[in-house]
Amino acid sequence: MNDDEFTPVLAGVGPRLRALRHERGTTLAQLSEETGISLSTLSRLESGQRKPTLELLLPLAKAHHVALDELVGAPDTGDPRIHPRPITRHGHTFIPLTRHLGGLHAYKQIMPVRELGEGVRPEQKTHEGYEWLYVLTGRLHLALGEHDLVLTAGEAAEFDTRTPHGFANAGPYPVEFLSLFGPQGERLHVRARPSEG
Repeated sequence: MNDDEFTPVLAGVGPRLRALRHERGTTLAQLSEETGISLSTLSRLESGQRKPTLELLLPLAKAHHVALDELVGAPDTGDPRIHPRPITRHGHTFIPLTRHLGGLHAYKQIMPVRELGEGVRPEQKTHEGYEWLYVLTGRLHLALGEHDLVLTAGEAAEFDTRTPHGFANAGPYPVEFLSLFGPQGERLHVRARPSEG
């Protein structure tokens, strides 16, 4: 890697650190106490105003329970297989299960404990496509149009994503669910055994 290749890797460290901290529900003060790194240094690291060093990243990787290469987003070397990396947005973790070469896109999603107040609906969005959800663990609040559904482990839902929809954790523990999304409206093809007689 030359210096030009290091720049985007290092620039991505701050946002990654902030996302990991938010995902854990940890404050800068708590992280400072846990790692021994000053509050101002942590703040400057997350905002990109401080260049990350090994001395700073090692205790942060340990505190966040992630490998150092995951923390810095270093590219894999020597292995031609594709290793999907988790994506964190707004505190939710998305683990891609497909390579997005067309057709259905599959994700495993993990949502932390709900931060919305009681009775507050998740923000709804619309877009082209069709989505199918299957809850693995926890309770998922699905706001679909004017309907509010709470899905539990083993339950599934499917809907046209042009219908306003939003998700939130509806339980006291993180919720994990599978999401299959057809950006052009592709749907699952469910095969069933023909009925007897």
